[in-house]
Amino acid sequence: MSSSSLFDVSGKAVVVSGGSRGIGLMIARGFVDAGARVYISSRKAEACDAAASSLSADGGVCVSVPADLATPEGASHLASVVAEAEPAVHVLVNNAGATWGAPLEEFPESGFDKVFAINVKAVFNLTRLLLPQLRAAAALDAEDPARVINIGSIDGIRVPMMESYSYGASKAAVHMLTRHLADRLAGDNITVNAIAPGPFESKMMAFALNDPAAKDAIASSVPLRRIGRPDDMAGAAIFLASRAGSYLTGAVIPVDGGISTHG
Repeated sequence: MSSSSLFDVSGKAVVVSGGSRGIGLMIARGFVDAGARVYISSRKAEACDAAASSLSADGGVCVSVPADLATPEGASHLASVVAEAEPAVHVLVNNAGATWGAPLEEFPESGFDKVFAINVKAVFNLTRLLLPQLRAAAALDAEDPARVINIGSIDGIRVPMMESYSYGASKAAVHMLTRHLADRLAGDNITVNAIAPGPFESKMMAFALNDPAAKDAIASSVPLRRIGRPDDMAGAAIFLASRAGSYLTGAVIPVDGGISTHG
C-alpha cells in the first residue's frame, strides 16, 4: 500500500462540530484540503457560514449547519440535516466545547452545567443520533471502519494550571466516554478515539496566547518548545480517519508537544 493511499480520506463524509474556529477549523480545513466532504456546525450562524465559505473557496466542499449542541434540539437539528444529505457518515469529529474559570470558592453551578452540556452530553448525543449513518458507512467496507474522533484535552489527563474545575473534569469524562463507546461500537466496525490537545491557537487559549510574553512562557514550558500548529491537529485527525489508523480504537492520543509526559 502506498503512503498516499494509507492516509487517503478523499470522498469521505465528515462532520466536525465546533468547526468554525480554533481546533475545529484546523481539523475541518485539513479534511477539506484532503478531498473530504465536510459539514461544520457552530452556535453562531454567521461565523459558521463564513468559515464554510472560506473553506470552500478553492473548490473544496464544506457545508455550514449552525446548531447549538448544548441543547438536545440543536444536536437533533445537526444530525437530521446531515442525515438528509449523507446516508453514510464516515467520520464524526466531536469538537464543540466550552470552558469556565473561577476561584474555587466562587465557582458557580452554572459553570458545570454549561461546560458538561456541551463538552460531554453533546458528544454522547450527537454520536448516538448519527449512529445509523455511521453504521451505514461502516458496512460499506469491512477494512475501512467508520470513525468517531472526540476532542479531549491534556487538562483531562493532568491537573490544569488554571482554576477551570469543570473543564478538566469534563475532558476526563470525554476520555472515559471514548473508551466506553469504543468498546460498545467495535462490533459495528466503528472506531472511537480521542485527541487530547495541548496549547493551540484557539478562543479558549486567546487570553494567554494574545500576550506575546505569556505565549513565549507557554511555548517554553512545552518540551518541544512551541505552540501546536494547525497541521499538527489536522494530521492527527486524518491519521485516525484513514487506513493508517483503522486498527486503533479506545485510544486517547496527546497532541501536546510532550506536556503530558510531565504528569
